[in-house]
Amino acid sequence: MKAKILSLVGFSTIQHSLRTEILAGLTTFTSMSYILALMPVMFAPLAEKGYPMDSLVTATTLSAIIGTLLMAFLAKRPFGQAPGLALNLFFVETVCISLGYSWQFALTAVFIEGLLFVLLCMSNLRQLIFDMMPASLKYAIAAGIGFFIATIGFKNSGLLAEGTIFNHIHTLVNPNSLLFLLGLLLGGAFTVMRIRGGLLLSIIIVTIAGIPAGVTQIPDSLFSLPTSPAPLFCQFSWEELLTPDLWVCVLTMLFFDIFDTLGSVVGLMANAGHIRKNGRIPHMRSIMLSDAIATMTGACLGCSTVTTYVESATGVAEGGRTGLTALVIALCFILSLFMAPLFLAIPSAATAPIMVMAGFYLFGSVRRIELSKPVETIPAFLTILLMPATGSITDGIIIGLFTYVAFSFIENGLNWIRRRSTQQPLE
Repeated sequence: MKAKILSLVGFSTIQHSLRTEILAGLTTFTSMSYILALMPVMFAPLAEKGYPMDSLVTATTLSAIIGTLLMAFLAKRPFGQAPGLALNLFFVETVCISLGYSWQFALTAVFIEGLLFVLLCMSNLRQLIFDMMPASLKYAIAAGIGFFIATIGFKNSGLLAEGTIFNHIHTLVNPNSLLFLLGLLLGGAFTVMRIRGGLLLSIIIVTIAGIPAGVTQIPDSLFSLPTSPAPLFCQFSWEELLTPDLWVCVLTMLFFDIFDTLGSVVGLMANAGHIRKNGRIPHMRSIMLSDAIATMTGACLGCSTVTTYVESATGVAEGGRTGLTALVIALCFILSLFMAPLFLAIPSAATAPIMVMAGFYLFGSVRRIELSKPVETIPAFLTILLMPATGSITDGIIIGLFTYVAFSFIENGLNWIRRRSTQQPLE
């Protein structure tokens, strides 16, 4: 039975290590479990619109469980899924607050977007978009995501809150920042020493060290019963199905979901060494399909768009390579339904350094960029630069693709002119 389950998630006792995959799953979960605490904060403005906040954490956890199990058994890849932060902001701040639509309207748009994403995954359009990217740009996406999540790690530490570190030395003299630096030192040291599970060990050490420092809050109880997700289940508003406003929201969500997922997957697969020499990624369809189906089920549960988390890079850095890592992540989310206070007690000072270290691992992809070809190198550079600068993976990819197409057009045009000018005129 055990061997059968392991084979279903792509695990091979010859090629992979059970201990490594388990440690990778635990590391990824601790790095992305913050979403359980952050979702109520992000959705708080919808409480006055009648959104049942008591059911949100349960719905978020269930959507993460389903999405990650899809990634484990369908795609067989070591990635965790949960409602995405950027798309959460679009759902709440743009659709519901700025535009004034109901949260039921927004959930309907998410469900339809997920359905369209499924159809795209089953067609050749998905592969066409992926094949548009040169190999250099794919590796640049990985490196850009590395800088992106490392920047998030530093921001979560509080060190970038008031400007540069050296202009504000006093920002270092507080428990949160000092624990972050301790975690960064431990994570780096364990990496240099090649200790498997070192990133997870550093999270544990910093969490324990945060107790006397007052950063880690000891919960009153380790166990809690999940609230019912029923008030959020399938709360769709089909009355606006044929309205232009709904389809504008649907297409906007679809655009961001495709490129956000595409960027995360390319970056993570590059870090795992799964991009082939021809630039192809194995099982790309099943990975994207897992993401798309998860979005539909997440909408049914009452959550915004579910996506593949770049924090999965922390588990990949620990050596996670198969769906067993994702299965461990899903099991941790299942435990969090009943032990949420324990997992939410892990402070950001413990997980932020791991995001920086994961960025370091992703940064290694730059060595594969073909620097002798400016047509590919310039878009690659802009992609890497703009992801952390704009705070958006999608923006970096779009600018990279646009500049690559523009420079390729210019290069091909100049080559055509040169060929025409060297042709001998007919007598």
